[in-house]
This record gives sequence, structure tokens and C-alpha cells, in this order.
Amino acid sequence: MFKSIMEYQFLQNAIISAILASIACGIIGSIIIEKRLVMMSGGIAHTAFGGIGLGYFLGIEPIIGALFITVCAAMGIATIKRKTQTSTDIPIGIFWAAGMSLGIIFIALTPGYPPDMNTYLFGDILTVSRNNLYIIMLLDAVVVFAVAALFHPLKGYLFDEEFSTVIGIKTTFIEYLLFILIALTIVVIIHVIGIILIMALLTAPPAIAKLFTHDLKKLMLYSTLLNIFFTLVGLWISYTLNIPSGAAIALFISLVYAIVSIIKNLMQRKILHNAPGK
Repeated sequence: MFKSIMEYQFLQNAIISAILASIACGIIGSIIIEKRLVMMSGGIAHTAFGGIGLGYFLGIEPIIGALFITVCAAMGIATIKRKTQTSTDIPIGIFWAAGMSLGIIFIALTPGYPPDMNTYLFGDILTVSRNNLYIIMLLDAVVVFAVAALFHPLKGYLFDEEFSTVIGIKTTFIEYLLFILIALTIVVIIHVIGIILIMALLTAPPAIAKLFTHDLKKLMLYSTLLNIFFTLVGLWISYTLNIPSGAAIALFISLVYAIVSIIKNLMQRKILHNAPGK
């Protein structure tokens, strides 16, 4: 494969996009885990399919359509979270279903032969074009810059939202910005792992990294490094076995997470067994 990387542009694009997606996922995934926004992030992710369909229907780059719809969904979900005192699971589920439904309808209304949506649903990192790469680079830069510039207010919002509000941090602004950054990150990784499998890349690496540190900066760093490892190994498995890249990456992440979880449980049982009085 290493010889092929030097020869083929599509493999170079795949590796660059994997690294860029890993950076965004490592940063935003850590925030999602700390703030317990997994369900909300899943809702935003699945609305992206509506944007993909909209892009095909309007004859524009599908990723641009996904960006528009996911940002709108992020704003809507953030507003529901702010305004309602009840559980947000039902509205998020509705956003989830509506986004997927819109995608199906837009694809059905698009003139000509229906496009193959597997790339967007399940990911195909080998199909990342140079134009896609430019979009990913831009969105990645926005995510990194926003989190770096607002790191301390964001950290305050994550760990003590009420106290942060009292001392003057604009937590409403931080929350809306965070949801928009989640939307941008989802668009960044659509080609890498697909809409259906996105949550594996966003949640499992930070969950593993959290076993080794509770410092937010280190958590983001470790999550990013783990994401790079997972995506590149998954890409290698996909290329070697000639299987879909998104599925290969997601399955590899799941296997590693399962192994780590089993080892953690065994160690905890051993500690409890050896505790005084046992």
C-alpha cells in the first residue's frame, strides 16, 4: 500500500482527509462525551442526509447541502434544548427522522438516474476529491480556531454551566456555537465513515482516551491521536481486504473499544477482589 500511496492521488487524498477528520473528531468528540451530547449529535448527524439529497436536487456539491441542513438542525436542536424543560429525546428523534426522510424525497425528485448514496451513508474515504479536501480543510480550521480561541469559556460551560453564567460567560452563545461546531465536524467526516457510522468516530476514541486522563486538553490530544490511528488502520484494512472503508474503520473502532472495556472491567474486579476486607 505504501508504494501505491506515492502513485495514486486518491490514496493521498484519503490519508489527508483521515488525518483532518481525526483532528475535528478528537476535539469535538471529547466535548460531546464530557457534556453528554451523544444523542443530540446523532440527531444532527442524520439530518445531514437531507442536505445531501438537497445538494443533488439543486445540482450543487452535496457536502454544501449537508453543511446547510446540519447547521440549521444544530441551531434548532440547541434552541429546543434551551427553551424546553422536558426531555429533548422526542424532538431529536423527529429531527433525525425528518432529515433522513427529506434526503429520500429530494433524491426521488432529482431528475435522471438516482445517485449511489452508499458513499454518504456508510462512507468511502477513497472517493474524497480534491474539492472535498479543500472543504474539509476549511471546516477543520474553523473548528480548531473556534475551540482554541474560546477554550477557557468552553471549559467552564462544560464543567459548571451555572457558575459560568454567574461569572459572566455567555453560555447561550457558547452552546449555540458548540452545536454549530458539531455540525461542521459531522460534515468533515461524512466521506470518511458515513452518516450511519459517524457516532463511532465521535464517541469511542474519546471514551477510550478518558480512561487515561480527565484533563480536557490531554483528552482532546489523545482522542485525536486515537482517531488518526483508527482511521489509518481502518483505511489499510479496507484497501487490503477490498471492503468498504467506513465499515472497516467503524468495526475496528468497535473491536478495540470492546477489548478495552473488557480489560477495564477485569482490572476493576481484580482491584475489588484484592481490596482490604475481601
